[in-house]
Amino acid sequence: MKIVLTAGGSGGHFYPLISVADKIREISEKEKMVSPDIYYLANDPYDRDILFKNDIQFVKIYAGKMRTYFSVRNFFGLFKTFFGTLKSIYIIFKIFPDVVFTNGSYVAFPVLVAARIFGIPVVLHSSDTIPSRVILFASKYAKKISVAFSESADYLPKEKIVLLGNPVRDEIKNKEVGDSKSFLGLEYGIKTIFVLGGSQGAKAINDVILGSLPELLKEYQIIHQVGKKNIEEVYGRSGVILYDNPLKKRYKIFDYMDDLNLRMAAGAADLIISRAGAGSIYEIANWGVPSILIPIDGKVSRDQETNAFSYARDGGGIFIKEKNLSSGILRLEIKRILENEKIYNDMKLKSKAFSKPEASEKIAEQIIKIGISHKK
Repeated sequence: MKIVLTAGGSGGHFYPLISVADKIREISEKEKMVSPDIYYLANDPYDRDILFKNDIQFVKIYAGKMRTYFSVRNFFGLFKTFFGTLKSIYIIFKIFPDVVFTNGSYVAFPVLVAARIFGIPVVLHSSDTIPSRVILFASKYAKKISVAFSESADYLPKEKIVLLGNPVRDEIKNKEVGDSKSFLGLEYGIKTIFVLGGSQGAKAINDVILGSLPELLKEYQIIHQVGKKNIEEVYGRSGVILYDNPLKKRYKIFDYMDDLNLRMAAGAADLIISRAGAGSIYEIANWGVPSILIPIDGKVSRDQETNAFSYARDGGGIFIKEKNLSSGILRLEIKRILENEKIYNDMKLKSKAFSKPEASEKIAEQIIKIGISHKK
């Protein structure tokens, strides 16, 4: 069996595909099937080491991003997409896979067009509450569509939809509880806030945390993952703010967290503050930690606010709109959650209830089933 994965642009697209690929391998081994050839088609490998480790072949393709606002770059993007589609047609014909799987992004568009031309079955995954334009385009001829949020059903063919949640990698699915505070150099008996900014960080969140540090450290300790591009600025500013503060050791700053540090931080955390990408929400839900979500402004990302609303409605956390974010509001919400046992325990239960830890496996099962039917 040959399987093509396609997406690109961010870890939010890349890592769920890798998680599904892992489960495809596991199921194939368990069922004593010949291990499939898996290809990753994108404009960039994102992480060559992970692709190599998982025996996934990278094939470079091209696509131009089409912005929803007027931009001269859209003109050049059309040409890039046109030639990228021609190349994708050649590649798909050469590989002739049994199934194509994507969770969207503009990079997937040329591959999906090529799959349509050759009658290759397509499986889609919509990770956000509002499906991307690429997912909407391909939904008309896709064999199956998995969704992470029930709201996606309003946009997609209902007869093709299965609500499976968002894939989370096994490497970070479960938090480390036992020795996490010692590992990270944290104090025992002090509640811990984990500020999760992702690999790129989140400047709005970084700014409000820095503005709140002197007050927050009186009662809590903070693990702050700020993003590689922000580390120098945040390190410098926090050094000035906490220069003669006797509690400055309660503030732990990271530019990037590998899988082990991420599991440890999740295990130590009593509360998580994060953006509201689908990947982050489902990681937090799997860990079962109450959270405050601060989605990217709706003018920049149409998905995160609706993702946050969906999660907050189910009770696993709350969300604060970025335009309403301030040090005072954030401290009040932290205090309300961490100092009210009923609210806190309710959030813990509902966050765990929201998680769907078998998402990767169930999506992999659908892909294998459709791939086998195509081979026949």
